[in-house]
Amino acid sequence: MSGRDLFCQPRRMRRGAALTLLFASVVVAAAATGSFPETDRKSAAGEARSAVPAGHHEDVAKAAEEALADGKSPMEAAERAVSRSGDRWGAVYSEGEYEEFEEALDGQYTGVGLWARRERDGRIEVTKVASGSPAAAAGIHAGDRLASIDGAPVDGRPVTEVVSLLRGDATDAPAGTSVQLGLERGTRAWTQTLRRARLSTDSVTVRKLAGGVTVIKIAAFTKGVGDLVRTAVRQAPVGTGFILDLRGNSGGLVTEAVTTASAFLDGGLVATYDVNGEQQALHADAGGDTTRPLVALVDGGTMSAAELLTGALQDRGRAVVVGSRTFGKGSVQMPSRLPGGSVAELTVGHYRTPSGRSVDGRGITPDLPVAQADSAAAVQRAETVLSGLGDAE
Repeated sequence: MSGRDLFCQPRRMRRGAALTLLFASVVVAAAATGSFPETDRKSAAGEARSAVPAGHHEDVAKAAEEALADGKSPMEAAERAVSRSGDRWGAVYSEGEYEEFEEALDGQYTGVGLWARRERDGRIEVTKVASGSPAAAAGIHAGDRLASIDGAPVDGRPVTEVVSLLRGDATDAPAGTSVQLGLERGTRAWTQTLRRARLSTDSVTVRKLAGGVTVIKIAAFTKGVGDLVRTAVRQAPVGTGFILDLRGNSGGLVTEAVTTASAFLDGGLVATYDVNGEQQALHADAGGDTTRPLVALVDGGTMSAAELLTGALQDRGRAVVVGSRTFGKGSVQMPSRLPGGSVAELTVGHYRTPSGRSVDGRGITPDLPVAQADSAAAVQRAETVLSGLGDAE
């Protein structure tokens, strides 16, 4: 399982879990699947506190208060309360963790700049190194093996634990603190001490294929992603098409997904969602590119806000969806401060696609299934489909 795959795990109440759902010491950003920006959260605060199910936040707060009275620590009390609430997507943060969570939504994180995954034999392999990061400056390469962190062997450990060690979660290690890595490359073994730094996420990458097709890869819907996508669409060569790669994207800020939809739609409905039984609607801005062909590439790691976007493009006939069935998370969370200072993110509603389809527990079925949607062959299939769409026009 890779660090990227962890981004798709359901966020449970385990301490810090949502902060370690992506990349070894890299990105925690999209752990905020189905979340609204802070400005939207404030405007919706009244609705959230009486949201689905009625009294959900109040019940959890009361349960946490009772657990505190029983002698539980603030985090233990919060975890017990969320666990008993039955909220599948409920998550608990300490105050410090939630501050990191909010920063991550803004596209910032503290780390050394490594992507990593666990191989079948249990070894931890570096899969990517962020440019300009401490890891890059130290000469660490993709393919290197990460053998230890601060002297502790990491073979066989879940990637979540590796992430936690790299980030220094146990001590709330800030930027500037050091971490010692044991590394291997072929027959060479060495140790390297790095200093954690404040880094920016790389949520959008744009590349051109040989035939002129523009591939826009969105790793997470962090702040500013929608505008980056719109810029990429405007700058793409005339007469070419787009592949919108949403594989492994477990969501992020709903408003950024709507802004991304606006890049390809000329206004209109993107999704509806319910809060306490009342229906709300999300609409795209007018003026998007509706003429050039578009393929959305998805897999089982595509979830939440990424599914919202996929469903809108599919329902409105704007994109052909290629890949495998998406994850099936169609819920929206909002935060609630609990007694003791911890924060619980609790489900307040569910969204539907423009045609009224519910995504939660079902996912989105591609128009053209691909057996191994996470492979390079999936991109080739998307390019072939795109070529056909161009011919049809």
